[in-house]
Amino acid sequence: MRKITIALSFVFTAALTMVSCVDNPYVTEDNYLNKPNAGHSWVIGLQKQLALTTNIVVINAEITSDNYFNNYTQYSKVFDQPQIDYFDPDVNNLQASIQALREMAVYGLEVVLPKDPTLTKEQVAFMHFCKGYAQLLGGEFFLGLPESNLGKISTTTDMLNKAVESFALAYEMETKEEVKNAYALFMARAHYRLGNKAQAKQYAEIAITMPTLLYTIQFDGKNNVPNEMQNATYDALPNRLAPLPRLDYLDPKFFAVGTPQNDQKELALAKAEEGYLILAEWALATQDLAGSKQYLYELLEVVAARPTELVDDKKETRNGGIRSDYPLKEVGVRFDATAPEKQGYVLDRQKGKVLVSKVSGTKVTQADIESLTSTDELLYIIYLLRQEIFISEGRRLTDLGIKYPISQIEEGNNPYVTAAYTKALIPDFIPLQAGMDDFTTDPVTGVVTMKYDMNKVLVAHKNSPYIMPLVK
Repeated sequence: MRKITIALSFVFTAALTMVSCVDNPYVTEDNYLNKPNAGHSWVIGLQKQLALTTNIVVINAEITSDNYFNNYTQYSKVFDQPQIDYFDPDVNNLQASIQALREMAVYGLEVVLPKDPTLTKEQVAFMHFCKGYAQLLGGEFFLGLPESNLGKISTTTDMLNKAVESFALAYEMETKEEVKNAYALFMARAHYRLGNKAQAKQYAEIAITMPTLLYTIQFDGKNNVPNEMQNATYDALPNRLAPLPRLDYLDPKFFAVGTPQNDQKELALAKAEEGYLILAEWALATQDLAGSKQYLYELLEVVAARPTELVDDKKETRNGGIRSDYPLKEVGVRFDATAPEKQGYVLDRQKGKVLVSKVSGTKVTQADIESLTSTDELLYIIYLLRQEIFISEGRRLTDLGIKYPISQIEEGNNPYVTAAYTKALIPDFIPLQAGMDDFTTDPVTGVVTMKYDMNKVLVAHKNSPYIMPLVK
């Protein structure tokens, strides 16, 4: 498996001091920039900020989506509804973490780079990547964000286009083939969100020339940068987040063997699976059902080759202080009240170790794909696959069309923030009152029925401007 890992090398550097906004009288901007290898330490700071931003984005996006329900008091207690207010501290933290990544990358490129000629092309490419990734996250998750400190507002489209520009620079500068392919996949992802069919196809095709492509961010439990999703779904007891029962078999994706501090699992920022999913949706948009199916067959081969591991998850109880009826035994599930009963989606963790998909997993089979005869059926499977393959990686929320507002703190200080940016975008087809996470249990058979099959809901609203960008 070809894997690119962004490793965190935590050392005490001026870069990290400056990032944390500590007023250190012994470290000024001038003496930092004039020290040897200032750029190398700045890259280390960027690596850390990328991990911190990933943590904040992923945990909040997973809760806001239909993937997970926050069954305890830590983390947001209202995003599950979804209730998203511009005065919510979690909204501000999300915005601040994305902007911190962008500003660090910009500072590195505009101030640090000219002072440090020893920076390699790969390190400069990484700075461009981080700038682009911050813009990509802004475009995927927010209605708009300031383009600079207290600056004018960039819209979703503005940020995605800027992401493409930065990814293109990173792609041109990078010399390692596997990293170039990862940057190509990020370009495909941004073009996909923009609805640029030809460009999304072009860069997705580049990415899948390496079917094992995996670009991950590494965490460091010893230096207080753990994988927060791992903490929420495995390490912390009781586990704080409970997956939708039809996704039970995919949880946890991240786990520790031995002491959690010493075993923080990596999280994928990009993987080849996304290239196949983009291409399958592109083919469907061109009415090529056979071509779409072929990409999905190839996708299943990639997923099947990903690593798995048997994990002891007997301490998992699912049931917290808010809801106490999550299934703990092997019971049937229905994706909604009209769906057939299916087995194997809920695991009995007391029977022994459970099989964990460490990168990607799904219960969709080749036979399932072969049986599909319509565009809507294929579209449904594509979005089910997206949900299952990207679980615990913070990707589902964008597929649902939900976007966060600009925070009240920004609005109170930035004259460019208008009222339109202070209200969350929650499409009218999104159920409220925690409906996306809701289910009922048959008192006799134990069969669990989801209140909504959100993939079915998405297909029914495929013409909405907020979702499914390639089928318009």
